[in-house]
Amino acid sequence: MSVEAYMEACNAYYYATRDPLGTAGDFTTAPEISQMFGELVGAALADAWRRAGAPGSAHYVELGPGRGTLAADALRVMRPAGLTPSVHLVETSPILRAAQEAAVPGARHYDDLSTLPDDGPLLLVANEFLDALPIRQHVAGAERHVTLTPAGLAFDRDGPILETSPVRDEAVKELAERLVRQGGTALLVDYGHERSAPGDTLQAVKGHRFAAVLDRPGEHDLTSHVDFQRVAEVAADAGASVAGPVEQGSWLERLGIQMRARALANAAPHRAADIEEARARLCRPDAMGSLFKVLAIHAPGWPRPAGL
Repeated sequence: MSVEAYMEACNAYYYATRDPLGTAGDFTTAPEISQMFGELVGAALADAWRRAGAPGSAHYVELGPGRGTLAADALRVMRPAGLTPSVHLVETSPILRAAQEAAVPGARHYDDLSTLPDDGPLLLVANEFLDALPIRQHVAGAERHVTLTPAGLAFDRDGPILETSPVRDEAVKELAERLVRQGGTALLVDYGHERSAPGDTLQAVKGHRFAAVLDRPGEHDLTSHVDFQRVAEVAADAGASVAGPVEQGSWLERLGIQMRARALANAAPHRAADIEEARARLCRPDAMGSLFKVLAIHAPGWPRPAGL
């Protein structure tokens, strides 16, 4: 089967059968590291909404919302700004849907973008969503496949690799077209590279460690680095405006994460060291600060989101 089909099948089973997050899982995302991340996402979306004229019938949308932690933190910050959007979560995992329902009561669930509301602006966030969408790999113009050999699974060809992701392109195109029609803004946060470049970025993670991509199919989280140049090109071709990408650490600092960290530490001095450790993990170049990027896609009539 193609690398694309292999990745799709493995991740479909993986996410349907477990909660992969946290210390007991396979990886930890930014919202699980600190409430500061979700709060600043919420503040950025609320600020964009207010500068756009505070239009009614706004919808908060999250793609791949994990346990609902980011949504809960973002919505808590939106309320004092006068923003109480309806909540729509794109999630296929029944295990994660249950966690999201507990964290964000009343949220509506969807299997994909196609059935989201079309009657108002979208305030959307996708944190570590695009990296899990399947990719194709090509070697010397031929598509790479996974084959079964007497020794187990193996790739059918090796050499310099070029990666593409038609599924990712289609998701970004559909999102951008919706924003152009309905208004709104989307914040895409993920790890990846600013410029398109060849190379093998397919990776597997298990128990917070890298694992072999072809080992124990369906038991590892399979991801690839996001090509942000390609994402921006697809969105612009669909008529949307694009801002970024910028490094996550720089973006959070521009939004005031240091001030927020001080406020949390002053309110709970016994947690000051933990709060600073979380801030550093989100922002330091040798942690998540440089590898993770933030790209905004917004309707042409909407303002550029803060920090970008």
